[in-house]
Amino acid sequence: MDWMLFLTFLAACGAAGATGAMFEPGDWYRDLNKPWWTPPGFVFPLVWVTLYVAMSYAAMRVALIDGSQQALAFWALQIAFNTLWSPVFFGLKRMRAAMVILGCLWAAVALTLASFALIDPLAGMLIAPYLLWVTIAGALNFSVWRRNPQFA
Repeated sequence: MDWMLFLTFLAACGAAGATGAMFEPGDWYRDLNKPWWTPPGFVFPLVWVTLYVAMSYAAMRVALIDGSQQALAFWALQIAFNTLWSPVFFGLKRMRAAMVILGCLWAAVALTLASFALIDPLAGMLIAPYLLWVTIAGALNFSVWRRNPQFA
């Protein structure tokens, strides 16, 4: 285990997570019409911390393997889209734009998973829960957007 490399990837995740802390849901989000299956608020930070640790460990494993440049570029792309979503959804209250970002995030995570799995199957498996969560987040973003057209 290369702790410095792991912590570097974890710091990138922390930067992405910080946008969520800076753009909290607040009253605006609480008052939106949301589907019944919306997870309770306390679930989000627990899931994200778990995913960020898994993503960082997966990226560290892949970074130690020769020929992993494209896979790590996909990882960098997904963390960039991850960072954008909270400011657009919660800060700008632009659900359609957030949905576009989520679509790009989903594609980048899927490419990360596929490229990691080819290099290190365990690293690919560590990204799989993230793709599932982004899928759920996409469905939630879409549902909330459709239920609240005033915030397109």
